[in-house]
Amino acid sequence: MTQDELKQQVAMAAIEYVVPDTYIGVGTGSTANFFIDELAKIKGKIKGAVASSEATAERLKGHGIPVLELNSVDEMSVYIDGADEADAGLNLIKGGGGALTREKIVLAVAKQFVCIADDSKKVDVLGKFPLPIEVIPMARSYVAREVVKRFGGEPVLREGFTTDNGNVILDIHGLEITDPVAMETELNSIVGVVTNGLFAARNADIFLCGTANGVETIKA
Repeated sequence: MTQDELKQQVAMAAIEYVVPDTYIGVGTGSTANFFIDELAKIKGKIKGAVASSEATAERLKGHGIPVLELNSVDEMSVYIDGADEADAGLNLIKGGGGALTREKIVLAVAKQFVCIADDSKKVDVLGKFPLPIEVIPMARSYVAREVVKRFGGEPVLREGFTTDNGNVILDIHGLEITDPVAMETELNSIVGVVTNGLFAARNADIFLCGTANGVETIKA
């Protein structure tokens, strides 16, 4: 199966976790886009969706799915999004699309987090995929120095990219993340960091993993 076929497979499986007559959170990226396309088929069953990026909001609206601001929603039944890496404990690296901050904020309001990805995203140790960090622009060099001092790795500015929040992304290459919760916390303590792409303090509850033999359901 192609990677797109695997993404389609998990997007269809994720529909089972959409709770009727509730608000849901929707992530950003290619796999999330497949989910949005599937969600459009049952859009009348939900109250609406909260988007984790401007791009996701536009795709939802294009399908006629009501999009709400997070400030107008008290709770969401589920947040459904992809990942760039997932370990056995369902700790994730996210942010390849640059929407990590809004993804974390939307996730914080959701009761359940369902991660959807193909099996190429499963890893034993996080870090082969560069870890994104959203940074206030004036703090870029300082944050890069602090990351190297504390964790090693190689920070690379994501050239020509600005987040929906008006910030920049540093992608940290060459990490081996054995304690993702501790690293997530410490990275966020660096002045100038908005947030980082480790989703470990709040990891996935369920990982729908697309394989050549069908969708594997992995629970934390």
